[in-house]
Amino acid sequence: MTDSLRMSALLAHPENGNVRVIAGPEDAEWTGVAVETSEDALPAEGGGRLAILTQLPPARPWQQDALIRRIRDRGFHALAILDGDQFGAGTRALAARQGLSLLHVDRPMLLAKACWQLVEAQDALTLGYVRKVAQSIEYHANDLTDLLRHLSSSVGHGVALIDAEGALLQVGGQLAADVHAAIEFAPWVDLVQLPTGTAASVRVDSPSREGLRLAFFGVGLDERQVSALAVAAEVAMPAVAARILIDEVEEVNDASVSSGVLRDFVDLRGTPDTDVERRMLERGWRTTGYHLAFRTVGRSRVDALQLLRFVTGELGRISVDSHATTSGRGVSGWLTFTEPPTASQVEFYVASLRDLHSAARRSFNVATGVGSLANGSAGLTISLSEAADAARIAVNRSNTGWFVRVDGLGLEQLLHAWTSNDTFVPAARSLLAPLQSGGGELLTTLSAYLDHESAVAPTAAALGLHRNTVAMRIQRAQDLLGVDMSDPEVRLALHLACRAVQ
Repeated sequence: MTDSLRMSALLAHPENGNVRVIAGPEDAEWTGVAVETSEDALPAEGGGRLAILTQLPPARPWQQDALIRRIRDRGFHALAILDGDQFGAGTRALAARQGLSLLHVDRPMLLAKACWQLVEAQDALTLGYVRKVAQSIEYHANDLTDLLRHLSSSVGHGVALIDAEGALLQVGGQLAADVHAAIEFAPWVDLVQLPTGTAASVRVDSPSREGLRLAFFGVGLDERQVSALAVAAEVAMPAVAARILIDEVEEVNDASVSSGVLRDFVDLRGTPDTDVERRMLERGWRTTGYHLAFRTVGRSRVDALQLLRFVTGELGRISVDSHATTSGRGVSGWLTFTEPPTASQVEFYVASLRDLHSAARRSFNVATGVGSLANGSAGLTISLSEAADAARIAVNRSNTGWFVRVDGLGLEQLLHAWTSNDTFVPAARSLLAPLQSGGGELLTTLSAYLDHESAVAPTAAALGLHRNTVAMRIQRAQDLLGVDMSDPEVRLALHLACRAVQ
């Protein structure tokens, strides 16, 4: 063998005979490898190579020292020997002083094969990785994580599914942040080699999720290993893409079922139903204990399933039993406590939900409402309804960061419940119907006017209109409705009606 060989590449090889450095330089590079059964059979000139011996080390310290000196004098830069751990501390110190890397190996011939693959048999190395990928795909995988685990275990390196933001799933190690940052997402295949790690990645051809790459990664891999892993990644990619699609279909079905269970539970309004209770328990949803519900909805169009994925992941960071599912154009969920939490604990968990909301807003245009703490099955229904009401209010609450806690609403909570009932809403629409013509500008102006305490100047500033225009529209609205705007009770009724209609 004549080509160069790096220590880091040899240590990173998944089938290197369990070799490890016990003395001397740990970052050495050799011109080649010489494999023999005994020291006497080694070439007279080492030429900066790695010597691999299948014999056991001599037993006595002076014999071990003599072996190290002879190997170094011949020009070898490293010695790998069966059961190298038998070398004493003095001999190891001598090897370090001589600049000789001393390696322990359990299976010298497997180490020799690894060296052969790295130095002279690029095709054999690649074929080995591909064969292992094929064997991994033959095993049944429960989900995508399980498939990646099979791949990592077989190939002997880390495997990750990544996007531009980071690693979505990774097994067999942690993909270094700077390695991820160096990966190019446009090419079909991309190779990265940095001091902190290496990666071979391929674009995932998924019809449902764009911008994904499958990466095989490790530390110390040389260019031959990375190139071989790139081919292995290409072979593994179709199976990964298929598994993503299978998991997403199952995820959609599961979300649909769980959403239906929650809808049936809420529709009962606290009335006991053994079938619904059974379905709740089958999903691990406990209705006993104390509950704090929340609802996150899109302020514009959002993918509810993607939002659920994010929310579920963030809930895992909160150290309490939690559940969530899609519901309409958003996600509903709740935290469950076996014992009544203290006031300070409730504040802590509300703050955690606020942090979840803030994190969600980095990727989704959403608003979040939080219900009050409630007990039992009926209490969970109430808290979920309150969270839904709070979320509807939060949609228009930029001053609170589109996050509203129902316990903090006070009088507005009562007014919202009143103006949302089946009697008031139709009446409000009928009352304000004369203002709906002309694009509804009179209704918009009246609503802003009442929101700004019947003050013309602030209303004009909020709507970007001249004060005279606002005054003329308010007078026109008053004439069309046939009301006296100077009456406080009239203004209150109109204000509530505007809130209900809009």
